Amino acid sequence: MAITNGYATLTNVKAALRITDSVDDTLLEGAIESASRLIDGYAMRNFYQSGTVTRYFNTPDPLFCQIDDLAGTAITVESNPASDGNWVTWAVTDYQLEPLNGNLDGIPWAYDRIRAVEDYVFPTGNQFADEGEALVRVTGVFGWPSVPKAIEVATIIQSTRIFKRFDSPLGVAGFGDFGAVRVSRFLDPDVEQLVMPYKKMRNIR
Repeated sequence: MAITNGYATLTNVKAALRITDSVDDTLLEGAIESASRLIDGYAMRNFYQSGTVTRYFNTPDPLFCQIDDLAGTAITVESNPASDGNWVTWAVTDYQLEPLNGNLDGIPWAYDRIRAVEDYVFPTGNQFADEGEALVRVTGVFGWPSVPKAIEVATIIQSTRIFKRFDSPLGVAGFGDFGAVRVSRFLDPDVEQLVMPYKKMRNIR
């Protein structure tokens, strides 16, 4: 099988495991893809690129709109202020992508917010964004420009953990002086630490 939207290569994971043959390549590829999706779920964002697609958003703030991560600046921003299907296309001078310079607290970051700066404001539709109509749409490539190194390393660690799990199908990694040595929680604590700076924080709905 091929790895779909994986954050580490088969070569790197095999090197980490000191594997030189191809006997377990299919299992390893499955582990890499599974680890990548596990990291997506923990971080609550995707680091792979979507291709050019259109996505819809709502916002309670007329000056700011939180969006999914953008892999680049070649985008089209539109709004539907009358909620009637007539979309207004914004000029590139009408908005500003943030975080500025694609950098957040010293970490290279995908753009994930749009600020209205010129002729238009974002239609809010409703006082509460969770209940409001999606009156903003953005067309572009979503995801990250490249997979952060910390995410790649976390994927390698978690992939090796998933692969080695096949050696302990009942959750027992071996036996020591005090009995069975059991596998700890599934997400490696070092993986949590590596991914934590990228974890998206959301309000509970």
